[in-house]
Amino acid sequence: MAPSFFLTRVLAALDQGGPAVLFHHENGVTTYREAHDILLRLYGGLDGFGGSGPMIAIDARNRPETVLAQLAAQLRGAEVLLVAASSSRPARAAVLASTGAELLTDEHLDRLAAARPSTPDSLPAGVTTVFPSGGTTGAPKLIRHSGIYDGMAQIFAPDPSGPGRILVTAPLTHMTGNAAVLGAILCGHTVVLRNTFDAERLLSDIAGHGVTSLSLTPPRLGAVLDSPALATTDLSSVRSLSLGAAPLSPRRLAEALEVFGPVVGQGYGLTEAPMIAAISAAELIGRPERLGSVGRIVPGMEARIEDGQVLVRGLSMMDGYQDHPPIGAGWLPTGDLGRFDEEGYLYLTDRAGDVIVTGEHGTKVASTTVEHALLAHPQVRAAAVFGVPGPGGEGERVHAVVVVNGPLAPGDLREHVRAELGGEHFVPSEVDFTTELPLTAVGKVDKRSLRAPFWAGHERGIA
Repeated sequence: MAPSFFLTRVLAALDQGGPAVLFHHENGVTTYREAHDILLRLYGGLDGFGGSGPMIAIDARNRPETVLAQLAAQLRGAEVLLVAASSSRPARAAVLASTGAELLTDEHLDRLAAARPSTPDSLPAGVTTVFPSGGTTGAPKLIRHSGIYDGMAQIFAPDPSGPGRILVTAPLTHMTGNAAVLGAILCGHTVVLRNTFDAERLLSDIAGHGVTSLSLTPPRLGAVLDSPALATTDLSSVRSLSLGAAPLSPRRLAEALEVFGPVVGQGYGLTEAPMIAAISAAELIGRPERLGSVGRIVPGMEARIEDGQVLVRGLSMMDGYQDHPPIGAGWLPTGDLGRFDEEGYLYLTDRAGDVIVTGEHGTKVASTTVEHALLAHPQVRAAAVFGVPGPGGEGERVHAVVVVNGPLAPGDLREHVRAELGGEHFVPSEVDFTTELPLTAVGKVDKRSLRAPFWAGHERGIA
């Protein structure tokens, strides 16, 4: 069987990049030649670690070794599970227990990167990366991707105009950040890699490094547009600003176009299907009605509306969920409600389930996960959790309504959720107390009636 085209191209890019800078990162600079050496050291170190096992899990911060360890494990034929930075503590434990994966943390990476380098005798036929879902039904599903990597190797190639400079602030263990860095390597670009997001630092990086391309979630875009440093920052190097991961308000999109110019585009996708629809600046200029659209379906993908929900299939689809049959040519329900206009532009209007997209990464939070955490408090009798629009109708916040026994402060419950789940995006922004929760005719909690006052006056049920 032929060796993986993706790994063949990655190794060639690292080998041929030589002294060119691959990473500007928190600890300095890493060239392509140095990254190639680190990769071979990680590959050698994994031999003693057990890197030939069926699955290696990586839970590490944004550093060159994180993606290089992924590649080293895949060179050894291991599947790689990327543990999302936004995962709750219980979700992290659950995915590791269910897979039996050997875990690599930052401490492991430090040790393995100091090992003796070793060169692979041959390459595996393909690579597989597993991403936990956002846990939209409470327990995360494991999403398997293999086909997209050879697809990336076919699509991404060096730019005739010269290497670009890609700013990455998304976690490397999330699909967006991971794909951005792998694509940059295949193209011979330089990656400005940051472990945390700060609007002023981002603007300084754009001007100081001549950043040509970056991707932002709506909350992070808002922070950049509202930064006092924006007015004095030279943005002329930016050739592409991609927005996605969560719904974007038309007002903010219009503002981004005004500030950055005709280089702003928006994408729509899921971890299960990273690229579903896209819209470019050229399609938005002079067409204000399209500011609320996520674009047209991209080549190689199909979409249809069934009972109001968007269903998709096509080339960017996952292989399937772990321990489930391959999805093949089947249709995937996205969980998003939407409509197409007469020109084929897709507009998202609401969500089919009780999922809240919140936080700076556009993280999907299952309302049931937060409800279960609240109900673990001995004084909470009942709880309902749902999404409400953030300030100015931008972004979503986690809102809780609870029934309690005895006096309890909102801060007590917020701290309880923080301790239970470990991530700030799970913590309700507000907690309301009531004597009883409304029920539907069949006896379920009527979240629709609880949500309704917060969404009154909004054109859609997502923000």
